[in-house]
Amino acid sequence: MAAEKLRDLSQPIDVALLDATVAAFYGTGSKEERAAADHILRDLQNNPEMWLQVVHILSNTQSLNTKFFALQVLEGVIKYRWNALPAEQRDGMKNYISEVIVKLSSDEICFRRERLYVNKLNIILVQILKHEWPARWRSFIPDLVAAAKTSETICENCMAILKLLSEEVFDFSRGEMTQQKIKELKQSLNSEFQLIHELCLYVLSASQRAELIRATLATLHAFLSWIPLGYIFESPLLETLLKFFPVPAYRNLTLQCLTEIAALSFGDFYNMQYVKMYTIFMVQLQAIVPPTTNFVEAYANGNSEEQAFIQNLALFFTSFFKSHIRVLESSQENINALLMGLEYLINISYVDDTEVFKVCLDYWNSLVLELFEAHHNLENPAATANMMGLQMPVLPGMVDRLGSQIMQRRQLYAGPMSKLRLLMICRMAKPEEVLIVEDENGNIVRETMKDNDVLVQYKIMRETLIYLAHLDHEDTEKQMLKKLSKQLSGEDWTWNNLNTLCWAIGSISGSMVEEQENRFLVMVIRDLLNLCEITKGKDNKAVIASNIMYVVGQYPRFLRAHWKFLKTVVNKLFEFMHETHPGVQDMACDTFLKIVQKCKRKFVIVQVSHMIQAESDPLKRDEYLQRLMELPNQKWAEIIGQARQSVDFLKDQDVIRAVLNILQISLIFLDMLNIYRMYSELISTSIAQGGPYASRTSIVKLLRSVKRETLKLIETFLDKAEDQPHIGKQFVPPMMDPVLGDYARNLPDARESEVLSLFATIINKYKATMIEDVPRIFEAVFQCTLEMITKNFEDYPEHRLKFFSLLRAIATHCFPALIHLSSEQLKLVMDSIIWAFRHTERNIAETGLNLLLEMLKNFQASEFCNQFYRTYFLTIEQEIFAVLTDTFHKPGFKLHVLVLQHLFSLVESGGLTEPLWDVATVSYPYPNNGMFVREYTIKLLSSSFPNMTTTEVTQFVNGLFESRADLSSFKDHIRDFLIQSKEFSAQDNKDLYAEEAAAQRERERQRMLSIPGLIAPNEIQDEMVDS
Repeated sequence: MAAEKLRDLSQPIDVALLDATVAAFYGTGSKEERAAADHILRDLQNNPEMWLQVVHILSNTQSLNTKFFALQVLEGVIKYRWNALPAEQRDGMKNYISEVIVKLSSDEICFRRERLYVNKLNIILVQILKHEWPARWRSFIPDLVAAAKTSETICENCMAILKLLSEEVFDFSRGEMTQQKIKELKQSLNSEFQLIHELCLYVLSASQRAELIRATLATLHAFLSWIPLGYIFESPLLETLLKFFPVPAYRNLTLQCLTEIAALSFGDFYNMQYVKMYTIFMVQLQAIVPPTTNFVEAYANGNSEEQAFIQNLALFFTSFFKSHIRVLESSQENINALLMGLEYLINISYVDDTEVFKVCLDYWNSLVLELFEAHHNLENPAATANMMGLQMPVLPGMVDRLGSQIMQRRQLYAGPMSKLRLLMICRMAKPEEVLIVEDENGNIVRETMKDNDVLVQYKIMRETLIYLAHLDHEDTEKQMLKKLSKQLSGEDWTWNNLNTLCWAIGSISGSMVEEQENRFLVMVIRDLLNLCEITKGKDNKAVIASNIMYVVGQYPRFLRAHWKFLKTVVNKLFEFMHETHPGVQDMACDTFLKIVQKCKRKFVIVQVSHMIQAESDPLKRDEYLQRLMELPNQKWAEIIGQARQSVDFLKDQDVIRAVLNILQISLIFLDMLNIYRMYSELISTSIAQGGPYASRTSIVKLLRSVKRETLKLIETFLDKAEDQPHIGKQFVPPMMDPVLGDYARNLPDARESEVLSLFATIINKYKATMIEDVPRIFEAVFQCTLEMITKNFEDYPEHRLKFFSLLRAIATHCFPALIHLSSEQLKLVMDSIIWAFRHTERNIAETGLNLLLEMLKNFQASEFCNQFYRTYFLTIEQEIFAVLTDTFHKPGFKLHVLVLQHLFSLVESGGLTEPLWDVATVSYPYPNNGMFVREYTIKLLSSSFPNMTTTEVTQFVNGLFESRADLSSFKDHIRDFLIQSKEFSAQDNKDLYAEEAAAQRERERQRMLSIPGLIAPNEIQDEMVDS
């Protein structure tokens, strides 16, 4: 194929041939032609010399695809090898790209025609800037501004470059550049902003070109979030923007700029300017869209520009109010403008668009929370003063003043808050418990898939409504009952209206005092039951039924206090369980289960396991249990008698099912183990006779479920047993052969993973008393399970996780047993741990890493410390660096860091008294282990990352040793290295910050627990709520 000639890069590439190859790749030719072209282009892209041909290609091709291919090659070099290139090559490329951009953008026609190409060149230039500027290209901003003044099209493109630069430094830098580099670029942009500011103002005051003005506004939008405030408020910039706002062509861009300004907040210095800006804005806004506008219709019928305007308007109001609402509370005139703004925002909140609603909801949540916290903290003067931004100490008179200020503020917002309650009731999102939805054909069906966005929205709306309820319970109740009466009268009856109302009623459970809740609920449930009686139609009844079930399921406290009502509700649930509608049936069962769990004592006469457990008198409990077990015990005695005469009796499918049912509630221990053994033999025989597929037959699956249920029952029993040591001694030894021996003897396909979790539970429960049994457990399960799970990463997924959980239990509670393993066995353990954390399945990798940490700490404290680390230190370090840098194991980042911190701290602590290197093979005598590990790590990383200089790697390794005592800076140092090594560039790096996110979630949970109703009564894990 002629294209093979392209591989020879010793002379200038044949551009015509390259054009043809690129065209073949993008063209409509045969599959083979495309594959061959793809193969050649990939090889060229991977050839380190290819980038030297880029200038030659760009100068000689007319094909946009070929230009993009060449720029892709160049982008790779800039990202990964730029700093390693000689200075003259870097300067040559930098100047060439700049010249091409200027040339293409100096002519209007050419600039419009080549727009895509110029955009790509701009991106390349900014990528170069991230390396060169400011240190090696100090004059960049002055040069750019000077070029911009030579022609309007060049100016338009300069704006595009500045916007890209701002976005790269301020928006996309995390995970792309090191902390130091980001800081340096931000300082450079700040110090040179005056030139950019003057250029923008000059364009906005002098230019008549719409494209240039739009480009300038877009650039300003990117810069406004970080420039010093003086450039906004002490220059004509804000006035200029407000002049552009009424002009339809620039309205959206200007509004975005004003939103950025509104979001800024640096003390009170510019408060008056903010008030002035808001007042002028509101006057202009009323001329554009009057306050009486129906935003729901305007949005539904508007074009994309008009829809964007409504969304931007929501963003402007929410940003302004978040930062400056208190400034507007200062005088009556400002208060009127503020209330009008809130009115606009409430009206926009009804718009049927998820994104618009999210913006509004986010703000309403924060405003209501702020009002609620002030109200909530009135009992605590110090907290109140803090809320108001005052310094302590608080004098008695001040408390009253603060209290009256808070009451005045609540009074001020009472009107908007009442409207907001109605909004929340009308737009309440669907909770998780509701299983009935309306499909696209308008039919009521069972939900097949959970919509996570809706669940998140429900959580925020529920929280907001609870704060609103706390602020004024009377108004909340009044609005809900009024809306419910309209459902009954038929005036407002639709499925959606009833749904949102009932979801709102259910969502505020726990927020009222008990007396008020009782009164309110009696009215609600009475009205809903009436509605169910008077409404005709199967779908209508299904909707009402789902709402009744949702509401009653949310109020366990009320049901516990009212036995008659509870009885009525349960009878209604039984009625719903007989409905043919699948969603109604499922929901009735779920609701019944939830009520049973939360109202256990009320049901104590009814014999169901949840309820028996609730009986506090042990004699009565035993009696209930005996009555419950009478039938299964008779059946069990019958089956055992028959099985003793003939084992074949156990093969009968009905018998297997009977055994399965009994096992779920039985405590007949030794017989159970016998049955377990017999079934196990039946399974092994079936698999041995029937070959590999026998394990998938229904009879074998059924037999295995008996074994699994037995193991689960024993595990639950031992886990929940109260008389621990006695039970351990009594029950564990008899299990050794029937369960463990059976596991070892069985074929891999017949081994139950529950055996592994059972023994993990036993060791976690009985801890060190199990040390003597560990060798036996080890012998039975270790080697044979490893053979099953290390062939690949897919087979036996259940066994994998449970195996490592068992190992971790042994390492945590029975560590002395591991020390006595032979060196071959210990090597097996360590190899299996390494294998676990190499696994891409997150749970297995994390279990492996946690297990490794346990082992490292335990061995450090043992007398075998030197021996263990001499054997495994370097292997562990190498393996951890491998998973840390390969991008497949990012969720394990926190644990990788902890392992490395442990290794480097240990080596520097002097805890290892023997050399880690092999004295026989390493001739150089290192002064200590620290120096040896430094050198080893530098060699290891230099060979793994050839794109990094030795200096960079050495700097990183030295930094690891220096920051080892402070986990936070140690972690940051490793994050920076991953970004610098380019392994983690341009990918989703949120897993590197997962630990910080988890700590934030726990703080939030503690806050929610302190506010009545914020965590629904159903979600609180109560020991015995209905005492």
